[in-house]
Amino acid sequence: MSAFDEERLARLIGMLPPAPDGWVQAAQELPTAKRDLDQLVARAQADADFRAALVADLESALQAEGVEPRPVVVEQLRRLLADG
Repeated sequence: MSAFDEERLARLIGMLPPAPDGWVQAAQELPTAKRDLDQLVARAQADADFRAALVADLESALQAEGVEPRPVVVEQLRRLLADG
């Protein structure tokens, strides 16, 4: 094995400071947020009225669906809706 064997690598990782709380929280929320966005996009593709409501007022439509309209969520959903 190279100079970075498992034990040395483990020691080096152990010396790192813990990840910031915001990073940990984001990593925990990401799978649920992605699933929610995928469901909203699929619904918008299948339902023209729902898609029109999303496009007309995305933030309000997200709130009505129980999704917090964070800027990154809104930006990503706009991109997904534009892609079709």
